[in-house]
Amino acid sequence: MTVRHVNLDSAWGGPVSRASLRPVLKKPLQLILLLALISSAAGAAPLPDFTELVQKASPAVVNIRTKRKSSEVFRKILPEQYRDVPEILRRIFPDRGRLPPSRGAGSGFIISADGYILTNNHVVDGATEIIVSLSDRREPKAVVIGQDPLSDLALLKVDLEDLPTMEIGRSENLKAGQWVVAIGSPFNFSSSVTAGIISATGRSLPYSASAGNYVPFIQTDVAINPGNSGGPLLDLEGRVVGINSQIYTRSGGSIGLSFAIPIDVAMEVVAQIKEEGRVSRGWLGVGIQSVNRNLAEAFGMDRAVGALITEIYPESPADESGLRRGDVIVAFNDKVIELSSDLPHIVGRTQVGSDAQVDIIREGEKQTVTITIGELDEDDLFLSQNESTPIPPENRLGVEVVDLSEEDQERLELEAGVLVRVVYQGPFREAGIRQGDVITMIHGQRVTDARQFRQLVGTLPGNRALPVRVIRGRRATFYAIRIVE
Repeated sequence: MTVRHVNLDSAWGGPVSRASLRPVLKKPLQLILLLALISSAAGAAPLPDFTELVQKASPAVVNIRTKRKSSEVFRKILPEQYRDVPEILRRIFPDRGRLPPSRGAGSGFIISADGYILTNNHVVDGATEIIVSLSDRREPKAVVIGQDPLSDLALLKVDLEDLPTMEIGRSENLKAGQWVVAIGSPFNFSSSVTAGIISATGRSLPYSASAGNYVPFIQTDVAINPGNSGGPLLDLEGRVVGINSQIYTRSGGSIGLSFAIPIDVAMEVVAQIKEEGRVSRGWLGVGIQSVNRNLAEAFGMDRAVGALITEIYPESPADESGLRRGDVIVAFNDKVIELSSDLPHIVGRTQVGSDAQVDIIREGEKQTVTITIGELDEDDLFLSQNESTPIPPENRLGVEVVDLSEEDQERLELEAGVLVRVVYQGPFREAGIRQGDVITMIHGQRVTDARQFRQLVGTLPGNRALPVRVIRGRRATFYAIRIVE
C-alpha cells in the first residue's frame, strides 16, 4: 500500500505541531474544518455536483397522468338483485356497483422536438386518456404510437413542435460503480431528482412475466418509487442511459434495488415502432436451463457456464439447424453466454432472418452450428414426493418406472419415455426428481420404455455426475444424478 504524505504547513499558515493542534481538537467545528483541509490537501476526489446536469435535462422530463375505464364491482347486477345490495354500498356505487374511472401516473421524457415521448408500457397500457405535463406547465393530450409489452416500453406523441429534448447516450459500456441520476415524478412530486451508482448490468428479473426474459436490466441503488416509472436514468454528462422501470421491494417503497431498461434496447424498439409499427425479435426455438456444477461435470465441462437445451421445438430454427437436447450453448455470435438468462437477451436483439454462429458443447466437445434466426411469436412464450423408504437392492437409482400409457403419450405429446411411479431414497430423490415425472434421456441415451430403462440403469457409470432429462408438466428440465458405488 502506498502512503501519501501531505504537507499542511503552507495550508495551515505555519508549522503544524501537536501544540498548535491541541486547541483545535477540543472544538468540533474547527475539527471538521481541519479534516476538510486534510482531505483537500490529500487530493481527495469531491462528490459530483449534479446541478448543471439537472438544469440541462429537466426541461425534457414529463409527468404522465392517465385515465382508465372503470371496473365493475358487482358484475351483471340486475335491478331486482340491486335491491339486496347494502345501503352503504349503494351510496358509494350508485351506478349498480360501477367504480369511478381509475387514474394513474408516471414519468417520461421527450426524445424529439416534434413531440415523441418515451415511457414504460405499464404507465399507459389500457389508458383511455393520457395527459402529459410539460416543464412549461402546458398539458397536451398524447396518443400512443406503439407499445411493446416484452420490453415494457411505449412511444407517445403530442401535437407540439420545438420541444426540449433529452440527449441520448449509450448503455452498452456501462459499468458497476458509475454515478447515475434519475429524474421523475415519484408520488406525483414532479421533477424529483435522486442519485446513486450502478450496482450491476445485464440483470434478468425472473419475477417479471414479460420484460424479465428479454431485457438485460441495469440495476442501481438510486431511490425509485411509484411514479418514477418511465423517467430517464442519466450519466454524469446528462445523457440518457436507461429508463427507470421496476423496483424490488417488500414495503412498497425504495430499498436500494431499482432496475432500468438500457437505452440501447429502448432506441432499437423505438426505431422498429416508427418504421414497422411493431417490434420483432429473434427466436431459436429452444427451452433452456442454467448449468450448475454437477451438470457441468456431467456434460464434460470445465466450469458451470452456458445455456443447457432442454427442449427443441418442432420446425423451429434450432430444429432445422441440428441442435439437440443436452447441447450447452456457450457463445452466440462470439458473445459469451455465462448464464442461461443471457441467451434470450442476445437472441431477441438479433435480426430476424440473419445467420448466427452458435458455439455449443456436445458430448464434451466444442462445436459451432450456423442457425438462421426466426421471429419470436408471443404465443411461444406461454408454453408430491413420497416418504423415504429403503432403496430396492436391484435398482441403483432408487426409482420405480412404468411404460407411458397411450393417454400419457397423447397428453404430453411424447412417443417414448418412462413414467416415474415411486421415488425411494437414492440418486433420483437427491436430485429432485419426483413421482409423475417422465424420464426421456439418461447420460445422453434415449429412454424408450421401462424394460430398456432397467437395462440402461445397469450400464451407468458410478461416482460421477450424469445428466437426466425429465418432462414435468410438459416442460423439459435436466437434472444431474450421482450413483455412489
